[in-house]
Amino acid sequence: MPGVKKTPMRMCLGCGEMMPKRSMIRVVKSPEGEISLDLTGKKAGRGAYICRSCECFEKARKARKFEKAFSCRIEDEIYDKMEGELSENEQ
Repeated sequence: MPGVKKTPMRMCLGCGEMMPKRSMIRVVKSPEGEISLDLTGKKAGRGAYICRSCECFEKARKARKFEKAFSCRIEDEIYDKMEGELSENEQ
């Protein structure tokens, strides 16, 4: 049917479930190499997605999924900062 927009789906790095992109949180690696949460979904750079739960963030962190997605080492301070932001924004 013409005019029907498809909902973009993304896979959560924590649980592996496919979900609508808008219901997830984007983690982004900027062109400068900085890794942060992208709560707006508009930051420039490579993105990876997780559910809006600290549980999925922890799973992805333990399995080093973010490091694999961005092909770089991520310091604990960055993880801790992102986890703090995530718990503030958890629904």
